[in-house]
Amino acid sequence: MSAVDLLIVAGVALVAGVINSIAGGGSLILFPTLVALGLPTVAANVTNSVAQWPGYLGGVAGFRAEYAGQRGRLIRFGIVAVLGGTTGSVLLLTTPSEAFDVVVPVLVLLASLLLAVQPLLTRRLRGEEGDRGTRPDPAWLYVALFLATVYGGYFGGALGVILVGVLGIGLHRLKLANALKSALSAVTATVTLVVFGLFGPIDWLVVAVAAPASLVGGFVGARIATRIPSTPLRIFIVVFGVAVSIYLFSRS
Repeated sequence: MSAVDLLIVAGVALVAGVINSIAGGGSLILFPTLVALGLPTVAANVTNSVAQWPGYLGGVAGFRAEYAGQRGRLIRFGIVAVLGGTTGSVLLLTTPSEAFDVVVPVLVLLASLLLAVQPLLTRRLRGEEGDRGTRPDPAWLYVALFLATVYGGYFGGALGVILVGVLGIGLHRLKLANALKSALSAVTATVTLVVFGLFGPIDWLVVAVAAPASLVGGFVGARIATRIPSTPLRIFIVVFGVAVSIYLFSRS
């Protein structure tokens, strides 16, 4: 990539970090930018995943208080996320790139639609919020978390929305679901970092530019999140994501 391309990547990664802190969906901005700048779709996907990894650590730090008394659950869910993230990452790297080219428009569209219904899902879960007490987590929750993190390892766009939905329904505690979402996203992202770092077609120059920009963007977004309405930003991301999926459909 040229110096101008790298400046574009840095700027978009900064914006993606801000978007992730305010509304979520930053991947739907950075991934198509990397494709537009000439990276093959698989390389753009793995590079995007690695570049946004630092932002997930900040999310975990921000929810430290919510993790009190959740050590056992974090370990159990974390193991599931490691298995799911590994499965998704290996699946991406071992299936033909043509298969990813076919499925990625569907995944981008799915991620965009999930982001669109996120406020509705959040309101519903908040209305049903309660305390499960000492009852064990339902078995189906582990299966759903495994499938969600497989998706996260394979593509990852709007993974946080999926995790909040699954955890909110399974635990009936939205605040805890949101906190656990950040932890499981970080675990999944760390797995993809290791697998893709060792075996994936990562553009490390892009990562060197995008990762710190994304981290700064996440910090800035967290500071201004209460001052910027998330709804118009979410609408923009959803419309942009749908447009990207239509473009990718036309290419496949």
